[in-house]
Amino acid sequence: MWNIIFYEKEDGTTPIQEFLDKLPVKHHAKALRDIDLLEKYGTSLTEPHVKHIKDKLWELRIKSASDISRIFYFVPVGKNIVLLHGFVKKTQKTPNREIETANNYLEDYQRRNKQ
Repeated sequence: MWNIIFYEKEDGTTPIQEFLDKLPVKHHAKALRDIDLLEKYGTSLTEPHVKHIKDKLWELRIKSASDISRIFYFVPVGKNIVLLHGFVKKTQKTPNREIETANNYLEDYQRRNKQ
């Protein structure tokens, strides 16, 4: 089993929890199921469930009926997976601002955890 960590901002807010809380019930349940898969299989989980984005950044790909969402994450050390940022996907290509947000959270996590 892998250790799933929800990234926490300096102000104590948790972007992933806020994202999950805003999802419709069925989509929320599917997201939790996919997070469970990531917890169970970690880095051996492959497409269509996960996809490498760039550098250390990966995305968990969630599909619930016609709704599609993504959760960005990275693997800092050991069997830890840090979930950084989630969004509901409305276009074919992932918007750069979503990737930038995830990268900013990743850099903040590394800075504050000395990694």
